[in-house]
Amino acid sequence: MINVKNVSKRFENQSVLKEVHFSIDKGSIYGLLGSNGAGKTTLLKIISGILTQDKGHVFIDDSPVFEQIQIKDKVVFLPDTLYFFPQYTIRQMAEFYRNIYTQWNEERFQRLSDVFEIDIDKKIHKLSKGMQRQVAFWLAMSAMPEILVLDEPLDGLDPVMRKKVKNLLVQDVAEREMTVLISSHNLREVEDICDHIGILHKGSIILEKDLDDLKSDVHKVQVAFKKNVPNKLFDNVDLLFKEERGSVLLCIVRGNQADVMMHFKTFEPDIFDILPLTLEEIFIYEMGGVGYAIKNILV
Repeated sequence: MINVKNVSKRFENQSVLKEVHFSIDKGSIYGLLGSNGAGKTTLLKIISGILTQDKGHVFIDDSPVFEQIQIKDKVVFLPDTLYFFPQYTIRQMAEFYRNIYTQWNEERFQRLSDVFEIDIDKKIHKLSKGMQRQVAFWLAMSAMPEILVLDEPLDGLDPVMRKKVKNLLVQDVAEREMTVLISSHNLREVEDICDHIGILHKGSIILEKDLDDLKSDVHKVQVAFKKNVPNKLFDNVDLLFKEERGSVLLCIVRGNQADVMMHFKTFEPDIFDILPLTLEEIFIYEMGGVGYAIKNILV
């Protein structure tokens, strides 16, 4: 569905993206994570056809995106900072979308008024930030996109509306096989809906995996010994992080769970636990592995 091949982008003398390469399957919800300034927004704009890359290729359904009207007709991009025409009401903005997107569904637009419950004759610039975000989703979902690209999409929404929007996204993915690319710093919400994760750091993809595979490949291990910690405890282990908490040693280890358990149990610890990690914790430790770490992490 979406293929990004060796994409690079510079602004003046700054390299923002470096040989970025990944693909997104149709009907997938792909979470693009990364540190501040990693190049996420630039990459989203290139995939949406707003910017063009300096090197490499971006294809949607085997066709380039930039300046291709028939391809961009399938894509809706919701930026972090929303823009609506000055003085436009929701009704007027819907008319604009209706004239732009050939798959616009007027029946759905009317039906979604029961979800968002905002007067369509209200001027959008007079609405709160959260309500403007609701309008953006209302219009986007009514355009019936094949690909929805979201940059910090739930920012400003209250918990009830966040749940409604996530339900709408999942519904469209299940029923229409809509493809969603979402970038967010709220990893707990990304974890709820994404099936694939990519981590962008300093313009490069440093990790890309199915979310279930990613979570099954990184483990939080707690061990304790009555005597000294064995010298070879961490030999042949892909250790991402370790910390002593009194007599308990906390470790973050990458690898097959059965192999990790067998390794630590060989040393006959007095206490041994292997615990699940959240996506947020995995992100923190993976970023620590590339030098983007914090000290005294509380987990």
